[in-house]
Amino acid sequence: MVLAVGSREASWDGLTLHLGYPPEIIDGDIFVHGMDLQKSLEPFLCDAPVSFGTNRVVVIDPGHGGINAGTISVVNRRPEKEYTLDWARRLQPLLEQEGWKVFLTRTDDTDLALSNRVTVAENHHADLFISLHFNSLAPDPKPVGMAIFCLTPMGMPSTITRGYPDFMYQAFPNNSYDTQNIQVAERLERSLLHATGMEDRGINRARFIGVLRGQRRPAVLIEAGFLSNPHEAQRIENPEFRQKLAEAVAAALK
Repeated sequence: MVLAVGSREASWDGLTLHLGYPPEIIDGDIFVHGMDLQKSLEPFLCDAPVSFGTNRVVVIDPGHGGINAGTISVVNRRPEKEYTLDWARRLQPLLEQEGWKVFLTRTDDTDLALSNRVTVAENHHADLFISLHFNSLAPDPKPVGMAIFCLTPMGMPSTITRGYPDFMYQAFPNNSYDTQNIQVAERLERSLLHATGMEDRGINRARFIGVLRGQRRPAVLIEAGFLSNPHEAQRIENPEFRQKLAEAVAAALK
């Protein structure tokens, strides 16, 4: 584990991890904030690895759908919703081969409210929830890379707010799974980076993501590259790349 005084960016075995607070020097000694010790470091250094037992149920959430197209590819103007659904369809049989019972929040081009996506996981008594997305910072074409999001622990500032209020002391049901969230995020991010060679944008915390807050199970959201970047949009357009993404997620959950 590598940390730097004054920086919220840390590294766990080469993987980027965003802290809540930068380490400080106080009276000549280096201090890590207590929240980061408990929520960012101990899950990797001290806690038992996340496990799901034998009767494993996962809900895969292909982001967007219907009138909610998501972001638009700069290469061919195709919407994000098409790519996330194809990724989920490729992932489902791979996870079933690994012994998971797999349910998709949508199986066609349907608009589904964020609360209904949480309800799907609740109705199926899911052990894990994974939301699939692609990123965009249009009109800026430069940003690239792979990122994983999980819910921000109570008492910690988020990595990204995107203009939403960030109420640090508001608790959500999914905060009961802070440790498992970051452990799942680490496994997924590491596997996806190994499979794709993409730039590592790290494990991020956010509160504005509605499909994560109400979950009563480990839950993460994957942003697998930028449709606003011409090179990455071209890769996402390729079915072989989406198959790589599916295989990487399945490999992380063996």
